Amino acid sequence: MSSSTKPRKGSSGGGGGIRSGVGRKQLPAVPPGAGAPDTTPRATERRPAQDSPPNGIPQSYGPFFLEYSLMAEYNLLQRQRIPGVYVIPSAKSPLFWFGVVFVRQGLFQEGVFKFYVIVPDNYPDGDCPRVIFDPPIFHPVVDIETGELDVKRGFTKWRRNVNHIWQVLLYVRRIFYKIDTKNPLNPEAAVLYDKELDVFRRKVTETIRQCSEHIYDPPTTDDPHAIRFTRLDSSVHEEAKKQVLSPKKRSESETKNAQTAGLSWVKPGSAKAFSRQEASSQ
Repeated sequence: MSSSTKPRKGSSGGGGGIRSGVGRKQLPAVPPGAGAPDTTPRATERRPAQDSPPNGIPQSYGPFFLEYSLMAEYNLLQRQRIPGVYVIPSAKSPLFWFGVVFVRQGLFQEGVFKFYVIVPDNYPDGDCPRVIFDPPIFHPVVDIETGELDVKRGFTKWRRNVNHIWQVLLYVRRIFYKIDTKNPLNPEAAVLYDKELDVFRRKVTETIRQCSEHIYDPPTTDDPHAIRFTRLDSSVHEEAKKQVLSPKKRSESETKNAQTAGLSWVKPGSAKAFSRQEASSQ
């Protein structure tokens, strides 16, 4: 977030953040319930001892810093460009993210699996985010009843400023390519993978089919950011499809500019480097 935006005169903090500009927020000068502390010796003696927040942030500022932290996490995620993984925060709560992963090779190839990311309300000082597949999938590290992924397997202790949500999503992708069967949440899947791989393949094929059958189901929430899949409609998608599949044709001016943008030290018709046509003598 840019720190150059200034609040307009007369727009006091009130109970929430001050909006200045499009999509920008600023913390109120004094958070709700906070004021100038009485530091006189007598007041200090009367005041009960309180533990300071572990991150040094006043409790009144907590919700604002949480939102900014998650915005920073999402911006960081966008720069990572994790292949086959797409997520978007809920429009109703920054603590809930919608996601989908496309598996392009391996035992789970052609799988399209929707999931949710649930961020703890004390992020980033609390536990690691949770990931829940909906519908549940057949996998050794995914609970077949709840669909919850064993994220703690990859993050035994969540460390502030070291671990990030993009790393959790990278772990979500990796479980389909590197299968771990130690201490499984789904013992049946672990045993089949280790001892009866053909049966495991059939189970995986079934879970891919089931997820594909429900891929076009409407979301169970009215959240406008919920991920929705629609069937191909030529009247809607054909033009976009042509633009994606057709190479972009450069105009003559673009081609000319591309060819003359830099200096050439090779004489036309010659392959000799650092050769150039001598200027005519006057």
